[in-house]
Amino acid sequence: MSGHAETGSRTIRPAERRDAGAIRAVHLLAFPTPAEAALVDRLDRDRDVVVSLVAEQEGQVIGHLLLSRMQVEGDGRAFRALGLGPVAVLPPMQRSGVGTSLIRGGLAIAKATKEQIVFVLGEPDYYARFGFSAETASPFASPYSGPYLMALTFGDAPHPVRGKADYAPAFTALGLTA
Repeated sequence: MSGHAETGSRTIRPAERRDAGAIRAVHLLAFPTPAEAALVDRLDRDRDVVVSLVAEQEGQVIGHLLLSRMQVEGDGRAFRALGLGPVAVLPPMQRSGVGTSLIRGGLAIAKATKEQIVFVLGEPDYYARFGFSAETASPFASPYSGPYLMALTFGDAPHPVRGKADYAPAFTALGLTA
């Protein structure tokens, strides 16, 4: 994402190296275990991060989003695909639109960079508002298959009869399976 997107006094911008400590703190505070913070660290270390955005307010990082490269094929054809997550927002700032702004920003980048499909593992009621559906993900075999694995396609991306969707190795290494 070139530049910054501002919402009031909030800014959504690409994460920088200097944000690493603040990003880790956001994930540690937003989730009940350190698994998501460790996942962010491992995805970065493995160089699987494609998009990393932060939400900033008054100079403080209050939210973070990652999109990582996935290995996806459908009907024998490779797809340009990303996995959305983790997404974290400091607890006092949750339910104030920060996560929505991060997700919309991340999806805009994915679309602009010609990704064909984005997968997410999460709450269907929340992610449906962005266009994600379990039906779109259903042809793709995955350890996460089921109602919480959803996908969103862009443009003229084909809709295969069957395929396979593999998240970056960091997800399996941390035992984050369905």
